[in-house]
Amino acid sequence: MADRGLTGVLLVGGASSRFGAPKALARLGGETLAERAWRLLTETCDKTIAVGKRADALPLPFPVLDDGSPVRAPIVGLVAGLRAARSDVAVVVPVDVPSLSPASIEALAAACADAAVPQTGSLPGAYRRRALRVFEERLTAGRLALRDALTELDVRIVELDPRELANVNTPADLEALR
Repeated sequence: MADRGLTGVLLVGGASSRFGAPKALARLGGETLAERAWRLLTETCDKTIAVGKRADALPLPFPVLDDGSPVRAPIVGLVAGLRAARSDVAVVVPVDVPSLSPASIEALAAACADAAVPQTGSLPGAYRRRALRVFEERLTAGRLALRDALTELDVRIVELDPRELANVNTPADLEALR
């Protein structure tokens, strides 16, 4: 991709409670879910940042920016990622959506008003830095649902292939993707 000033933000700080182990380290197609998502973002974005909990000490082959919060919620990683992004638009991808394609990343980025999200909800999504204030205010107030924050933003819905949005929450979900 040409230099578009697009930042990729990979969220690796989830609790993985239903999965039973860190999802970021689960393997699919010869690589971990984290490696797979990192590769996608580095192929489609000019800069890539992984955000998570330093205390998790996940053995990943790329650096992880500590999100600076004891709270485990996607909004925490989104806030940390947007703060660290030097571009106007950041594409935010959770580690547990391993079938996402470069075309979907590009479609989300191209459609971004304050945000662009798929028909299924707030992640993956593209977010402009100007939306950061809304997320910071909600985080400070303890209102952690990203979906609710979208009601305060100019959001575009991008219809993506539902198969690309398959979420890995359990080992059975991962097995189904194999």
